[in-house]
Amino acid sequence: MDRSPSPPPPDCSLASTESASYTPTLSRPRSRRRSVVGTKLFVLDTNVLMHDPTALFRFAEHDLFLPMTTLEELDQHKKGLSEVARNVRQVSRTLETIIGEQEHDLNEGFALAGPSSGLATGRLYVQTEALSSPLPPGLSLSDNDHTILSLVKALAERQAPRPVILVSKDINLRIKARALGLTAQDYRNDKLLEDSDLLYSGIHELPTGFWEQQGHNLRAWREDGYDWWLVPALTARDLFPNMFVVVADDPRFEARVVGFRDGAALLRSVRDFRHEKSAVWGITARNREQNFALDLLMDPDVDLVTILGQAGTGKTLLTLAAGLAQTLDQKIYTEVIFTRATVPIGDDIGFLPGTEEEKMAPWMGALEDNLEVLAGNGEGGAWGRGASIELIRAKVKIKSINFMRGRTFVRKYLVIDEAQNLTAKQIRTLITRAGPGTKVVCLGNLAQIDTPYLTEGSSGLTYLVERMKGWEYSGHVTLARGERSRLAEAAAERL
Repeated sequence: MDRSPSPPPPDCSLASTESASYTPTLSRPRSRRRSVVGTKLFVLDTNVLMHDPTALFRFAEHDLFLPMTTLEELDQHKKGLSEVARNVRQVSRTLETIIGEQEHDLNEGFALAGPSSGLATGRLYVQTEALSSPLPPGLSLSDNDHTILSLVKALAERQAPRPVILVSKDINLRIKARALGLTAQDYRNDKLLEDSDLLYSGIHELPTGFWEQQGHNLRAWREDGYDWWLVPALTARDLFPNMFVVVADDPRFEARVVGFRDGAALLRSVRDFRHEKSAVWGITARNREQNFALDLLMDPDVDLVTILGQAGTGKTLLTLAAGLAQTLDQKIYTEVIFTRATVPIGDDIGFLPGTEEEKMAPWMGALEDNLEVLAGNGEGGAWGRGASIELIRAKVKIKSINFMRGRTFVRKYLVIDEAQNLTAKQIRTLITRAGPGTKVVCLGNLAQIDTPYLTEGSSGLTYLVERMKGWEYSGHVTLARGERSRLAEAAAERL
C-alpha cells in the first residue's frame, strides 16, 4: 500500500515555548477557539505517567489528550507500595488539581499553565466520547493497546493537518503505530543524553605539547606533600571540580582539579595507590582510573562519588576497601551501609523469609565475594581470616532501598550498588538521606540495565552524574579496563 511518509516524530522535551491562542476542536465544533498553529496534540500512554508522574507538565505549549483506557489502567495500578503505585497516586492527585470540582465543559480542555506554575502552557483534554477508527484485521479492540491505536488514528483524521503524536514507553506499541501510518515517539524528557558516549567521564586529557605551549604561563610549587599547578590556560569553562587531568604525551602526569583562582584552574597531584606501602586495606590500584577512584574515595572532603565501569573493573572492591579503611582504621565513619536495587535478571525467585538483611542476602553476592577478598589480605591463617570477616561484617550493614524514605544517615559510608537500575526519582530519594558527615558512593554499569523502560540516557545514574558534575564536593570516574581476570575481560569485549 502506497502511503506518503509521515512527518518525523517531534521531540517533546525540546518543544518551543510560544503560547497558543484558541482551543482546537477535539470532539465537536465550538465557537470559542484558540490558535493551534505550530502546536501538537500528544496522546499519552499509561506507562509514560507510571514512569514520570510529572509528565503532564513536560510538553511546553502543546496540548495533551488522555484516553479513557489510560485512566482505567492507572486506576488498576494505584494500590500497593511499589514505585509504580506511588507514581500513579501522584498522577491521580495532579489530575484532581488540574480538573478540580467546579463545573466545566470537558470539551474545552483544562489549562495547564496554573497547576504547572507556567511550565506548561497547553491544555489537557480527557476523552469524553467513543473515538475509534477501523484497524487492520487481527488487531482486536478488546486489547487496550489496540484501543489506544484506534483512538489515535481517529484523532489524527479529525485533527488533520495538526500533528497528533502517540507518546509511549512501549516499543512494540510504537512500532504498531508507525505501521499504521501514525506518528509515535518515546518519552524523551527524562533522557539527558541520546548517546552514552557523551556522558561525563571525569577525566580531561590535555593535547600533546600542552606544557611546551602553556608552560611559561603556569605556576608550580610543592606543599603538604603534593605538587600544585595554577594553569591560566585551563578555566572553569574547560574543567569541573574534582575532574582529573592527564597529558597525552606524559603518562606520569596525574592531577586533580581542586578549585579555581582568578579564573585559572588549581591542580593538585593525585596520590599514588599503586604500591604496597600505600595500599588501602591490602588493595592497590592496578591502573590509572582505579588510582583516580581511590583518590576520590579516600578523600573525606568529597561527599559524593560516582563510579561507572564494565563488569570486573573493580568498582565494588575499591569502594568497600576505602570504606573499611575510613571506618575501622581512621574512624571517619561509624559504619558502612550497603544497598542496591533488587531487580532480577531472570525469573523472580519469589518470597524471601527472614529479617531485612536476610532478605537482602541473595542480592549481596558481590558484597560477600569482596569481603572474602579483603579478609584474605590479613594474617593469622584460617582463624585470623574468620576473625577478620566477623569484624568486617560487624561494621557493614545491608539495607533495602524500600525502607529508605524518611531516614537520615549521620557519619555513614553509604554505598549504592547497581545504581543504573534506579530511576532519577529513586536516586534523588537515596542521595537526600545523607546527613552530616556522610559520604555517598554510587556504582553502576550502564550496559547492564535490567529495569523496564530505563535506558542508558534515562537511568538515574546518568541523571546523577550529569547533574552533579559541577558541584565542588562531588567526583566521578569511569573505569576503563577490567581487572577481574583475562577471561572476564575477554568475555566483556567479545560476547
